[in-house]
Amino acid sequence: MSILFYGDPHAQWRPLFEAVKKHRPDVVILLGDMDLDEPLRAKLAPVWDMVPAWRWIHGNHDADNEEYFEFLFDDYIQGSLHCRTDLLDGRIVGGLGGIFKAKVWSPRLEGDNAAPSFDAAEGMIQRTARFDRWRGGLPLSQRDTIFPADVKKLRNLRTDILVTHEAPSSHRHGFVGIDDLAQVMGARLVVHGHLHQDYDGRTRHGIPVRGVGGATPWLLDDLDPDF
Repeated sequence: MSILFYGDPHAQWRPLFEAVKKHRPDVVILLGDMDLDEPLRAKLAPVWDMVPAWRWIHGNHDADNEEYFEFLFDDYIQGSLHCRTDLLDGRIVGGLGGIFKAKVWSPRLEGDNAAPSFDAAEGMIQRTARFDRWRGGLPLSQRDTIFPADVKKLRNLRTDILVTHEAPSSHRHGFVGIDDLAQVMGARLVVHGHLHQDYDGRTRHGIPVRGVGGATPWLLDDLDPDF
């Protein structure tokens, strides 16, 4: 029994294919920034049937253009872990895709009480001119934004593993908002992408963190001593 995490692919899929063939994981979780040139399931076709469960969170580059967005969200939305939890390989896994944006909300430092510009996507949509909306909702450029309402939704759930695109404070470019979310959700592990760095760390609450490098597979299995 195992979960394979794959750091930001950015159109590089060969390391994932090789890892799937080698380890035959029960679950694969993609950590965002796919840079897809075809629908996700078509891209993963060489190994799709080898994995019982595919899940993903989106990154900031998945909203760079309509093609990237549609090839991910429109093709396999049922695989998204964003703002929800799922029982995978006997563990509860929760996901938070996207990034914090200073113009909306940036819970980066401890004690940062700056009020968010918008609590939820609906507030931004109401303030956006109709001709600037995409598909009648948020502009495409904001489809990767984390709103406070997203975090509030997850705070009401429990998880064993929290999967995020943004990093917690274990990384110098991380956010204490991720630390606090993991603590409230009861997470025993945080796994993140985005910063293209392989490392082990801890949140300010002492929760183990695994940062996964770009186009890099990382296997969590039952042999891991602390999990």
